[in-house]
Amino acid sequence: MIQVGASQPRVRALFATLFRAGLQAVDPYAAVCRQVRFRRGQLTIGPQRYPLSQHQRLVVVGAGKASGRMAQALERQLGARIDTGLVVVKYGHGAPTKKIRILEAGHPVPDGAGLRASRAMMALIATLKSDDLLIVLLSGGASSLLPSPASGITLKDKQLTTKLLLRSGATIQEMNAVRKHLSCVKGGQLAAATSARVASVILSDVIGNDLGTIGSGPTAPDPTTFRDAWRILERYEVARKVPASVRRRLEAGMQKTLPETPKAGAVLFRRVDNLLIGDNQAAVDAVVKAAKGKRLQTLVLSTTVTGEARELAKFFGAIAREIAVHGRPMARPCCVIAGGEPTVTIRGQGKGGRAQEFALAAALEIAGLPAVWVAGFATDGTDGPTSVAGAVVDGETTARARRAKHDLPDALQDNDAYPFFKKIRGHIVTGPTGTNVNDLYLLLAL
Repeated sequence: MIQVGASQPRVRALFATLFRAGLQAVDPYAAVCRQVRFRRGQLTIGPQRYPLSQHQRLVVVGAGKASGRMAQALERQLGARIDTGLVVVKYGHGAPTKKIRILEAGHPVPDGAGLRASRAMMALIATLKSDDLLIVLLSGGASSLLPSPASGITLKDKQLTTKLLLRSGATIQEMNAVRKHLSCVKGGQLAAATSARVASVILSDVIGNDLGTIGSGPTAPDPTTFRDAWRILERYEVARKVPASVRRRLEAGMQKTLPETPKAGAVLFRRVDNLLIGDNQAAVDAVVKAAKGKRLQTLVLSTTVTGEARELAKFFGAIAREIAVHGRPMARPCCVIAGGEPTVTIRGQGKGGRAQEFALAAALEIAGLPAVWVAGFATDGTDGPTSVAGAVVDGETTARARRAKHDLPDALQDNDAYPFFKKIRGHIVTGPTGTNVNDLYLLLAL
């Protein structure tokens, strides 16, 4: 059930319908069932065929917020043909399975449970031989859920580095470039750790669907280098704040005393197939279709939005004012849609996530506009380190907050969106959705 904290029942129902359509379009269970087939001893994953008579064992591993639902679907399609498996999901995102063990761990900051799960997974992979088949299930969140620190790096070192990057405003591509060079799993190193045939089934939460970035690309070539990782730390002014062990490793890599992550053209990737089964584009397309079904004019701004969440809010506010005042680029009733992954540079001490920060900033931009609503929605159901999917605001949000003596500008300055929306009941709540394909950002003008 999707709970939307809008002020009017019809608007709550409309937002719920649109979000539900987006989620259903990227349901990982259905996506795996569409792409994986097993008939007469032959396994088909997308366009690739795997005659199982040529493989002794079939083992499944994986990580990510959607990997639990993916594991369930794989068990439905392959049943007893699966020998064993191990998948790591975020706390609260587990799913009942029979052959594939599902473990829960910390996200977005890795924890001890993730480290233990990673070690168990790598130990399992190490038992495989060249005539075995390894299926890898990957979705957003895998980078944090599968920590495997490189030699000389501790889990505590990785936790601090992750926190610094999260607060800096670094993009997911930049964060993962660093993490790949502090890991024994990421950046193609999981595939390199086995001689088995590897088939990766991937649900994308990354703009552009770069296989090397999704989950930090454990089965994909890594185009980034130790020097790239170091430059990212310098760019966000955290190079002198990360643990000394992190600096030493990156410096050693730049001096070429450590091997680089596997690159495109490496022989090992001849036995690796990577298949993308869903992304943000599919979710946005489904929202458009649902909005048209409600007789709304629609406009898709982009499925690749990046940059600061507050700047995206200003852009949405400008469009809302143009619609309200001039009836362009569309007349009411209409729906403007965007997808992607903006960032938040944290300068305060508050609690929130990028979808809530977007909504909080948008409330200031649309203040006073009649019959206009703006919402930020995280498709995994958990925006940042919170248990909500996002928030919705309208032209009266700032006035209501003022009457209730809640200071919206102060909350925005302190990056404290979560408590603000909790007080005014503006949250969007879904619980864990079982999927993860970037955020959805919507503007309704009715």
